[in-house]
Amino acid sequence: MRAYRLCLLWTSVLIGTTVLLTGCLYNYDAAVGRLSPAEQAEFSIYRQVMTSAQARTYLAKASAAERTAYLSEMGLAQRFQRLDPQDRETVRSGAPRVGMSADALRFVWGEPVETAGDARRYSRWQYLGWSLGPSAHYHPWDRSNRVEVYLANNKVLGWVDVLPIGDHGGECAGQGC
Repeated sequence: MRAYRLCLLWTSVLIGTTVLLTGCLYNYDAAVGRLSPAEQAEFSIYRQVMTSAQARTYLAKASAAERTAYLSEMGLAQRFQRLDPQDRETVRSGAPRVGMSADALRFVWGEPVETAGDARRYSRWQYLGWSLGPSAHYHPWDRSNRVEVYLANNKVLGWVDVLPIGDHGGECAGQGC
């Protein structure tokens, strides 16, 4: 009887959490949809460098002026303005380009899921998804496509899409995978 109650409790918690999270996702999309086209364009510039809490706070502001002031308060507006003009245009386009700064890449694709090296010298950053559209959600067990971005002197040298190889943990050991 005790095990049954415990199972019922955890099932209720799981269902309640699912309902709550589904409502939050819907409200997020609805909040973005209520923004004017100009505000949606502004939000698209900053959304990759915002935390989830910052994005929710931004979207909860009552007016465009309050949202713009919030960007300045967080320092994101200043950070965007420090990018060189070509990098700002690249960020607005939403697609990376060779030669853009590491910080501009963060505005376009957000923080990488994995890094190796130092971007001020030479490094490799990994993102999930395709170079034409990185994954919006990261799951540690996700073996999806990856994009490897190579940087030197804080500039993007290039990137390559990496496909998962079979179900071998990424290793084929020359067995013709």
